[in-house]
Amino acid sequence: MADIWTAREAIASVVDGAGFAELADAPGPERPTGVDGPIGWPGYGQSLARAGERTGERESVVCGTGSIGGTEAVVVSFEFGFLGGSLGARTGERLEAAYTAARERRLPLVSLIATGGSRMQEGMRALAQLQRVARQSALLRASGVPQLAVLRDPTTGGGWATLGAGADVILALPGAQVGFAGSRVRPPGADPAAYTAEGQLASGQIDAVVRREDLRDTLARWLRHLGAPPWEGPPEPPGPLRGHPVAEPPARTGWEAVARARSARRPRADAYLAAYFDRVQEISGDRCGGTDPGMRCGFGLRQGRAVAYAAQCGTATLPAGFRTAARLVRLADRLGIPVLTLVDTPGAANDAEAERAGAGAAIAELFGAMATARVPLTTLLIGEGGSGGALALAAPGNLWAAPDSYFSVIAPEAAAAILKRTPEQVPETADLLRLRPHDLVDLGIARGVVG
Repeated sequence: MADIWTAREAIASVVDGAGFAELADAPGPERPTGVDGPIGWPGYGQSLARAGERTGERESVVCGTGSIGGTEAVVVSFEFGFLGGSLGARTGERLEAAYTAARERRLPLVSLIATGGSRMQEGMRALAQLQRVARQSALLRASGVPQLAVLRDPTTGGGWATLGAGADVILALPGAQVGFAGSRVRPPGADPAAYTAEGQLASGQIDAVVRREDLRDTLARWLRHLGAPPWEGPPEPPGPLRGHPVAEPPARTGWEAVARARSARRPRADAYLAAYFDRVQEISGDRCGGTDPGMRCGFGLRQGRAVAYAAQCGTATLPAGFRTAARLVRLADRLGIPVLTLVDTPGAANDAEAERAGAGAAIAELFGAMATARVPLTTLLIGEGGSGGALALAAPGNLWAAPDSYFSVIAPEAAAAILKRTPEQVPETADLLRLRPHDLVDLGIARGVVG
């Protein structure tokens, strides 16, 4: 079922008061009445005229500026009642003007999308608008200005593949039809759940499904987090948490350090993030078909300043988790926001499914994102540091360790197995690995032990 909001109703639902100022169309010749477009589609001119009379709009998209929760933004809203919100040449002109305004004024761009795709009555001229939109999106991305998309019902075809999927943060309304293929062109027997907002969330393609009544507040929070002044310099590592006694004295043996890190009583990422930030907004999914509940990523406000974060939650990290963290680091780098990472994993998932999902490539992607980031990075090792799956999330040269943590080239049990040692020799192997927090400092791996 198509979205019941008109373009202007969607705008009114998120923009503060009556402050929406529509962008003027670029100067140029008006589309003559009765002309059937660039490929002479019979009756196209009449269809345009009827669409205009029915909706009161001259095109399928309305663009302008307005305040959302006190943050000024460029807002793009689709009118599905105008030929199914389809993209034609004139739509491309308006979208290009909106992206240009966002880039020149350095205002975030918020797209409220409801479209069936490219306008077939204009043939390849319509399809070529996708390249036009993609170029403008890339230019805006390169300028460090955030893009947010709201997927209404439906969001399909080129509108999903450019404005929607190309945004930095993607929200969707419950039950919205979302997918590259519209309902009339899908393969017979295709699972309809895969083409819904909820299905796209489960497969890591969007960040959240948001109720209509919560949309304005959700957008406002995102705009505040992405638009806040960034933390100056490397984020400070989190200190000891209230209610969690600091592990004292330091672990006497490597095996004792491992036991402390594996203890169910030590604090996890949730506790550190709650104590460190005033509030957070989280992204979800790797945009490649996967999610990992054991990797939390997002943007937080600390003393009014923005810090991005990626935090392992104590589980084996899935390929989707590494890709989501890499996505977070790259986005923060574009926006100039420093990054805090919390390392806590026994290692990367290494089962057959993880290998099929590209574990090695996903870890390499995160290593690359961390190595090339231009913003300051800080890492706190809060628990287990299992091999490369942990190191990939560690800031080069700025790693700190909590007292109840360890970092090792390999788990002691795995090292003993490789060396053909007995289970009774695992504790001795842990000692040989020099994995205690103060060992890491002595080795020059960690800068210090917090607390």
